[in-house]
Amino acid sequence: MTDVALMIQGKDLPASNGATFERLNPMTGEIATRAAAATIADAASAVSAAAAAFPAWSALGPGERRARLVRAGANLEARTPDFVEAMAQEIGATAGWAHFNVHLAVGMLQEAAAMTTQIGGEIIPSNRPGMTAMAVRQPVGVVLGIAPWNAPVILGVRAVAMPLACGNTVVLKSSEICPRTHQLIGEALRDAGLGEGVVNVLSNAPADAPRVVEALIANPAVRRVNFTGSTRVGRLVAETAARHLKPVLLELGGKAPFIVLDDADLDEAVKAAAFGAFMNQGQICMATERVVVDEAVGDAFAAKFAKKAVTLVAGDPRKGNTPLGSIVSHEAVERIDRLIKDAVSKGAQLLAGGHANGILMDATVLDHVTPAMRIYTEESFGPVAAIVRVRGVEEAIRVANDTEYGLAAAVFGGDVQRALDVGRRIESGICHINSATVNDEPQMPFGGVKSSGYGRFGGKAAIHEFTELRWLTIASLPGHYPI
Repeated sequence: MTDVALMIQGKDLPASNGATFERLNPMTGEIATRAAAATIADAASAVSAAAAAFPAWSALGPGERRARLVRAGANLEARTPDFVEAMAQEIGATAGWAHFNVHLAVGMLQEAAAMTTQIGGEIIPSNRPGMTAMAVRQPVGVVLGIAPWNAPVILGVRAVAMPLACGNTVVLKSSEICPRTHQLIGEALRDAGLGEGVVNVLSNAPADAPRVVEALIANPAVRRVNFTGSTRVGRLVAETAARHLKPVLLELGGKAPFIVLDDADLDEAVKAAAFGAFMNQGQICMATERVVVDEAVGDAFAAKFAKKAVTLVAGDPRKGNTPLGSIVSHEAVERIDRLIKDAVSKGAQLLAGGHANGILMDATVLDHVTPAMRIYTEESFGPVAAIVRVRGVEEAIRVANDTEYGLAAAVFGGDVQRALDVGRRIESGICHINSATVNDEPQMPFGGVKSSGYGRFGGKAAIHEFTELRWLTIASLPGHYPI
């Protein structure tokens, strides 16, 4: 078991009332982490620390901010074994998933470091003689980042990296499911010498989350909010932010369609669909949830896909000898199992998997899924792929868009221009042609539409989210006014 403190103004502190909460190891049921349960007063202290650190951090030149963020990336990478251990203990992640998390998170910090010199502006021609008009981007102040558990290092770092690069200070509210993993991010950034209070990390008991988040968003010093998580909670965050007129960036749930056209390379499609559906046990917002297959190749694809899926078995992530690890909780397993049973009871064919062994669930493939089944519309967030058969391109597009979500999508086809034309008609923030739905790079504009949220993380797109655009003028001639 590991004890986790709050990180406020560079110091490790207990909750102001001494309260703690426990996160259990999903595999063993033993206590993985005992973490400080932040109070409303602690939330206020964390924001105050960030606000106090803002003037000095925002005044740093871009080169110095870049150097410190590069050091933060190196620190994060050096702590890879700690992240592997924490992710296995708290969320049942495989070592491979943990290593990938750290690798991409390091890239995010390096990309953020590179962005410090890209926060530019423009000169705008003015109608007034002698007037120089400028549009400039400036840091906003304190940014609140709320990160989830499923890709904890990637999404925890993403919540703070670009806000820091833009000259803001941050409060990271960690997930109740992986407080130790998120604390390690704070430690890596602090040890890089960013400055006391530049990064603050709060953990809270699950029951206290609504009050703590409300207090953080309501605090006048918090100027921006970003949240990654479920659509249900994202709506609550957005409603709270709206009441306080705080801009918020939301990256929420998904039901990613993976279209297989009649001229697709089926072997390549199977590889990409399996990766997208089953990586990290399907617990990824971009996960392939619906495989929309043209009936002309439906039988051939289903047979190949099922053959691949039966090789993707789950096992104890601590042993490291299986491609899949554990589901995050018994409650999640029960929810996924209900979706599978509902589909089978309504006519879906179970081609692979479909059964849980405690917290473990092998890759599962359901064929002939229809809109009457819950799995057609509900996000499973588990190792389940639903094959929906269609006739032709138009029906494929209709089915792909027949969802409230719009985060990621993929289209496989031999005629690339035709596949690209299909991709352009998919209602999603992201679409990949002849590649998996699960894909991320630090410099890309990452985000969704519809119930998958709004705003974009990544590269130059994130500069818009975490800076204020201001109009400044300089008059060089005497003014003439009507009164």
